[in-house]
Amino acid sequence: MKLEQQQKSALNDNRLLMLGAQVLFGFQFNGTFQEMFDSLSAVPRAFSTSGLMLLVITIGLLITPSMQHRIVERGQDSVRLLKVASHCAGWALLPLSVALALDFFIALGRIGGTTAGAVGAMIFFSLAVLCWFVLEFWIGAGKKDMAQKEISKATPLEAQVDQLLTEARLIIPGAQALLGFQLAVTLTRAFDQLPSEAKFAHAAALCCVGLAIILLIAPASLHRISFGGQEDPEFVKFGSWFVIAAPLPLALGIASMPTWPRTAPSDRREVPPSSPRRPLSCYSVSGTSTR
Repeated sequence: MKLEQQQKSALNDNRLLMLGAQVLFGFQFNGTFQEMFDSLSAVPRAFSTSGLMLLVITIGLLITPSMQHRIVERGQDSVRLLKVASHCAGWALLPLSVALALDFFIALGRIGGTTAGAVGAMIFFSLAVLCWFVLEFWIGAGKKDMAQKEISKATPLEAQVDQLLTEARLIIPGAQALLGFQLAVTLTRAFDQLPSEAKFAHAAALCCVGLAIILLIAPASLHRISFGGQEDPEFVKFGSWFVIAAPLPLALGIASMPTWPRTAPSDRREVPPSSPRRPLSCYSVSGTSTR
């Protein structure tokens, strides 16, 4: 397989991993604002926060090869970049498997209790490790590194355009899921309970993610409207600028999300202080006040 084809295959593999990570990413953020989140004990809340951080690491690792391809290699394929893509994909699965187990602990714990949640989490973590690591190392033990046989050479323009659009499609699913959550959560009752500074932080995060999506959609629009879908070196140059710039506001949007614990709403209404009772001597026999 040619080097550019191997690079495209690596990008497609990362896209598949990103689709799985974004579902858990949306659950982690959305779950914080659900009404029953306040009823969780300290352990599930800590697991939810830990899972969120692990998924941020996963998404960062999956985006890394695309940024190196655009910034370091200037859109050209190389054996080094192919190794980076393979290593990042492998390392991204580790925090993803832990986050998956933590999410199952929370969900199954709500249904069947702590024991059921712990058992379910261990089962799914073991299955993930078996299918994502043990099986791969066992099968790949006798395989040689095929990328070593390929000599780095100039990447054809057609492959550069294809890879550029693939890299944009790799990043945008996570940004779209995050934007949908950010828009929907503003209509929840839990959002009203946040302090003003948290709401402003959410608005800033919303604007950052919206900007990232605009930047990620721009290459496809540029390719269709300006270049008529044709391969052109100018498109690769301008499209690379958009793909390189998009992760910065996306990272700021993730970092600005208000996810600290909320104060549980109180169902009790404040009772106004009662006026002091008058002594019985103040009333006549007929029940009317004598004062």
